[in-house]
Amino acid sequence: MIRIKKILVFLLPIIMLSCGVYNFTGGNVGTAKTFQVSYFQNYATQNPGSTFEPQVDRDFQQALQNRIQNQSSLDLVNNGNADLLYEGEIVEYRISPMTATAEQTAAQNRLSMAVKVRFYNKTKENVDFEQRFSFFFDYDANTQLASIRSEAHEIIFERITQDIFNASLADW
Repeated sequence: MIRIKKILVFLLPIIMLSCGVYNFTGGNVGTAKTFQVSYFQNYATQNPGSTFEPQVDRDFQQALQNRIQNQSSLDLVNNGNADLLYEGEIVEYRISPMTATAEQTAAQNRLSMAVKVRFYNKTKENVDFEQRFSFFFDYDANTQLASIRSEAHEIIFERITQDIFNASLADW
């Protein structure tokens, strides 16, 4: 029994110190202290079949800022001198029929959104990227988009912002 206590007394500090390197979100900010999310211009209408959704650009920018603030220790700045910079465009926002009924009408629709993101890290070489991220929300075709828009945006933004966070800050 005394031998087990001695081993635990020796190993416990080592285990506790090694756990300090990781956090529960998987974010690894390295030496970065600040980040900036520039305005995501809405260019969805330049993609055939896409529609323009007012304020989706502002709402997405805020969702990405919130994701990074909530899952990292980084401070948000808007002075153009951030250690990490996220910028890009909304390149797709479309509603498509997904399934049909026996009467050849849509039974379910899909709202899809895609963003192109450019990520720059001033504190670490060879990690910058330009990548497209997308997700969707399926809903009953008899439902008006206006009645489920908030829920759809929440789900789509949650997935896209998490994917962006993982691509930029998760070193798994």
